[in-house]
Amino acid sequence: MRHFGHIAPAVRKRLFYREPGEFTQDSPARLLSAALGATLYSPATRPRLADDVVKQGGRGVVSMVLCLEDSISDADVIAGEENLVRQFAELADLAAGPGADLPLLFIRVRVPEQIPDLARRLGPAVRLLSGFVLPKFTAESGLPFLEALTTAEAETGHRLFAMPVLESPELLYRESRVETLEGIFRAVDKYRDRVLALRLGVTDFCSSYGLRRGPDITAYDIQVVASVISDVVNMLGRADGTGFTVTGPVWEYFRVQERMFKPLLRQSPFHGVQAVALREKLIEHAMDGLLREISLDRANGLLGKTVIHPSHVLPVHALSVVSHEEYSDAQDILRPERDGGGVLRSAYTNKMNEVKPHRAWAERTLLRAEVFGVANEDTGFVELLAAGLGD
Repeated sequence: MRHFGHIAPAVRKRLFYREPGEFTQDSPARLLSAALGATLYSPATRPRLADDVVKQGGRGVVSMVLCLEDSISDADVIAGEENLVRQFAELADLAAGPGADLPLLFIRVRVPEQIPDLARRLGPAVRLLSGFVLPKFTAESGLPFLEALTTAEAETGHRLFAMPVLESPELLYRESRVETLEGIFRAVDKYRDRVLALRLGVTDFCSSYGLRRGPDITAYDIQVVASVISDVVNMLGRADGTGFTVTGPVWEYFRVQERMFKPLLRQSPFHGVQAVALREKLIEHAMDGLLREISLDRANGLLGKTVIHPSHVLPVHALSVVSHEEYSDAQDILRPERDGGGVLRSAYTNKMNEVKPHRAWAERTLLRAEVFGVANEDTGFVELLAAGLGD
């Protein structure tokens, strides 16, 4: 699979200086964690789930979570498990056919016991599963999930990853936050080779205070939430080799009836009749707020994002593409002759590149370039969005 693989090769060639690279379920964890992109959640009870997975894979989705937790009622858990077993069997048949590129698939469970149980019940179709999403993860609650994952992997002989969700009140409350983060780090560090990414459950954070952000408000505008994101990145997202990929929070809106504030998208990047129509479409569907939050995610060290609507996938991927300017700076910084450090003017002559302080940024940028590609000099997010939408 590859990002923007659903776009015609000729269009990709026009858009990209370096096209997104291919990857598979068996690719190294470091590459897969960067490649997750917009991870689309879907209730495990959907009756045509297998068809949905194939359809979304054909539209550019590269990772999906099939949810047995908050997205379904308590009464539907058993039916959801049974449906997953049936749908994975169907997917195994569909995957054997021509041209079926399935996304990376994860199951979000409620309790640790579900992990080995589901892995056994999936039978040979477990080969289509990339791992499990672990809810409300703390050191105390999380270790049994990780132990269960290890058991399932040993029983099936199939590599399985964990994606813990950081969403518990202990993490949110200031008086217990540092201790909770330290415990989480010890737990995930022990199973480092199986933790693909850490996911932020911002909706649960807001719930603890009876809050809900509107379509004009990003997670970073809610200070109690922004402070948690900051501390999670501070303690779990470091670039010194001890950190993990941390993904961005979910965006809840996909259509807005009424606005309080002006749209967040400037008019200047949108030239021509089609581009203006695209801007209006993005604003109508609350995508301007999403685009701003994605930009803030990346500025704050997050990569990828949880999404609950297919229309959110393309904006996440378009803003994950490395610009030609970023790529140029990263390559200059990482040239072997720069190992001794120093300062140089960027090739775009608009900034200073300081080799040692910017090295970690450059390494992360080239990893992102490997999976999302590098845009041509004259290609911006507007062109990427328009191409993805078929405009």
